[in-house]
Amino acid sequence: MGEQIAETYTRRPVITARAAATFEPVGRSVAAARAFVRDTLQGWGFPDIIDDAVVLTSELVTNAVVHAGTAADVLCMRTGDGVRVEVADRYPEREVPLQSSPRRIGGVDREGGRGLLLCAALAARWGVEYTPTHKQVWFQLDLSDRPAGTRSAGPALPSEALPVADPRVRVAVVQIDRTGAISSWNDDADVLFGFPADQVIGKPLTDFAAWPHTPGTSTGVAEALRLSRWEGSYGIRGADGRITPVYASHLRVRDIAGAPSTVCLLVREDERAVLQSLQRTPAADTATSERGPATDPFEVFIGSPAPDDLDGLLQRTVERARDMLDGDAAYLLLATDDETELEVRASTGLPSARQRFARVPVEAGTGRYGSARMPAVHEDLAVLPGAVPLLADTGMRSVVTVPLKVEGRLTGSLGVAAEAPGRYTNEEALRLQFAADRIALAVERARLNELERLRRGSLSFLVEASDLLAGTLDRDQTLALMAQMTVPTLAAWCAVYTVADPASEPELSYVLHEDEDRIDGLKTLLGKLDPPEPVPTPGARVWTAPAEAAHAAALRNSLRSLGLTDIAQQPVGTGTSLATATAVGGETVVLPLVARNRVIGMLTLGKPTDDHFRQEILELAEDLSRRAALALDNSRLYSERTAISQSLQRSLLPPELPLVPGVEVDVIYRAAGEGNEVGGDFYDLFPIRDGAYGFAIGDVCGTGPEAAAVTGLARHALRLLAREGYGGPAVLERLNAAILDEGARSRFLTLLYGELWPQEDGSAILKVVCAGHPLPLRLRPDGGVEAAADPQPLLGVMEDLELYEQTVALDPGDVLLCVTDGVTERREGTRMLGDDGLADVLTTCTGLTAGAVTARILRAVERFAAEPASDDMAILAMRVPERQEP
Repeated sequence: MGEQIAETYTRRPVITARAAATFEPVGRSVAAARAFVRDTLQGWGFPDIIDDAVVLTSELVTNAVVHAGTAADVLCMRTGDGVRVEVADRYPEREVPLQSSPRRIGGVDREGGRGLLLCAALAARWGVEYTPTHKQVWFQLDLSDRPAGTRSAGPALPSEALPVADPRVRVAVVQIDRTGAISSWNDDADVLFGFPADQVIGKPLTDFAAWPHTPGTSTGVAEALRLSRWEGSYGIRGADGRITPVYASHLRVRDIAGAPSTVCLLVREDERAVLQSLQRTPAADTATSERGPATDPFEVFIGSPAPDDLDGLLQRTVERARDMLDGDAAYLLLATDDETELEVRASTGLPSARQRFARVPVEAGTGRYGSARMPAVHEDLAVLPGAVPLLADTGMRSVVTVPLKVEGRLTGSLGVAAEAPGRYTNEEALRLQFAADRIALAVERARLNELERLRRGSLSFLVEASDLLAGTLDRDQTLALMAQMTVPTLAAWCAVYTVADPASEPELSYVLHEDEDRIDGLKTLLGKLDPPEPVPTPGARVWTAPAEAAHAAALRNSLRSLGLTDIAQQPVGTGTSLATATAVGGETVVLPLVARNRVIGMLTLGKPTDDHFRQEILELAEDLSRRAALALDNSRLYSERTAISQSLQRSLLPPELPLVPGVEVDVIYRAAGEGNEVGGDFYDLFPIRDGAYGFAIGDVCGTGPEAAAVTGLARHALRLLAREGYGGPAVLERLNAAILDEGARSRFLTLLYGELWPQEDGSAILKVVCAGHPLPLRLRPDGGVEAAADPQPLLGVMEDLELYEQTVALDPGDVLLCVTDGVTERREGTRMLGDDGLADVLTTCTGLTAGAVTARILRAVERFAAEPASDDMAILAMRVPERQEP
């Protein structure tokens, strides 16, 4: 008997560790029990059996606290060959089904008895024990020896407990070459996605992959294909246009020639277990094999493999934190560079569209984020409203928050919240802080990597924006570029206000929305709002008026449509629709456009409903606003200069030509500049006295203000001297002296001046002086062309000029053509139109009116060369009509 007792005692397992906890009969206790078992086994270094233990514990605790309605005592015991978990409740009268009973235990979908069914399937040993006050169900999970070649293994399960899959599980094998193009496509890929191999080979994978990431922040398909190994979910666009969710495993390989490629194995998302690596696998460490496997604390919390991108890492973090503390919601905020504000970057269980990128102060001010630098527990937010502004109006009552710190510097804050008050104590705060300390460095590293990518992208964006803005001096085009560069890259919509001068009110000059159908409604809404104040303070400031007005107007319209309000008593609204209210219902910011120490406008950026701007986007928008302000001011200055130049140019030309009895007169003037420079060519035709008219066509050397001064001097001097009775030579000699009197501002001038005397017999007498100007040409009715004057010295060079006038008689049908050198010096490479070419064109103008002659000359000059004219042109034609036969 003693030997038998001794034998039994030696076979009893030795308990090397013990952990116990009691859970109240409430729903949240099930999640707390799961977390307790998971943390306990993870701490003991048994990750291989955690999943089975958590599943069994969850079912047994559910039976106790939910179905039996009693508290549950959970005891975990570590032995030399495994782990024993005991779950006891305090309601022993319930019937316990026995395996020997002919009754069927139940299916996996049946509520009653499912925990015992799973124990039979998953546990190495299990049983039920009764005491006068307790009923206890226990199970034993043995540690596997993990023989060579075995990564992990699970127990045998009944067929009804196995996951459901297609009759044949298809694994698409796709190989991608170094350029990202598909080089191999198997038959399963053809069946899964509908494309035969010949339709996809050679095309980039990006043509078919629907990659789930935020542009500029997460890992893209090109980056994933360059990694040595990658595993995750995305979508493949099939031949029917639909996107099939897939789970993929990528492996980077190289052939014997050294050429790299990526082999992609893809299955349907609901069959991911075929490829998915286990989340918890201890890393083998030969150096510490005697002490047991080494485990990375970060991977224990976040899971392995960890997400590569910041957004994925943060989202995984809040989900794990919520599950760890059995919360209803969780959120994570990242600190700005100066640690003065926190920005919401991930949340679960909260209206994320409203919260994402929302910012709150860290220390002071209304709506501050209390105790951000230290762990904090708020047992009931109803007692202290506003302690956590992000949870306002969310129904959350209790919250625990802990800081994320790297080398003593605040980098963020992690919070878990619950709808019930009093859920969290300092113990939960310590657990959450322990997890936060493990992930803080990884989060900061990922954030810095994201910032570096964003800054590189921002630099490229600003360089391109600067080039585009510098490429135009047109005000309207500059306004359009400003809006198009911000939408949709920086904002969902944009409005540009301009301020003409400090005493003027801002004017709405341009509106753009990423949805063209929303532009008119947005423009109507903004047009009925008071514009924002033109404050020169740098930086973005929030403007709430558009969102408030849009929502108020949409509400009034909805109430009217339902007949719930008295329309006569309601104020006139903006008439905006709910769609417009949604389009402008998010955060709206105003950035001043400051140039040369003056506010010349405002750049307004907006987000759709309940969305916020992230800090990096606001900083980029501020940089853009400075460049845009300078470009807008330059376009304003250019427009003003152009208007002044055009006004001055018009003042140097006669407002209209007088009617000359018996003579047809027509003039064409073309300025070659961009509109901001005054040309040196001019013409004039004016009455001298009864029956006599003066005419002139000239060209001042150069352009700009100096040339304009000489042009104005010449035109007004000619009129004054001619009307004083001076003849042609005397007029030009006195004009020459006046030009020389200008000193350094003087310019030489070529001028053809003459007096026109219509005769009663239908002819006309001309007295002309050609001072260095292209000679006038006379066209006779028979097509003959000849010079109508001799060349003489130009003006503004010599003091003593001896000029003479020549008389020309124009018979009926004759045409006198006068041009500036912009016509005769028209060039195409080494060719020049010249006097002879002009004469050849004029010979084709017999029988044409004066207007038709000038039009044909201009057309010939323009067609002579493909490039636009580089010099001003003036063409003056005078024709004596032929007599009509009675």
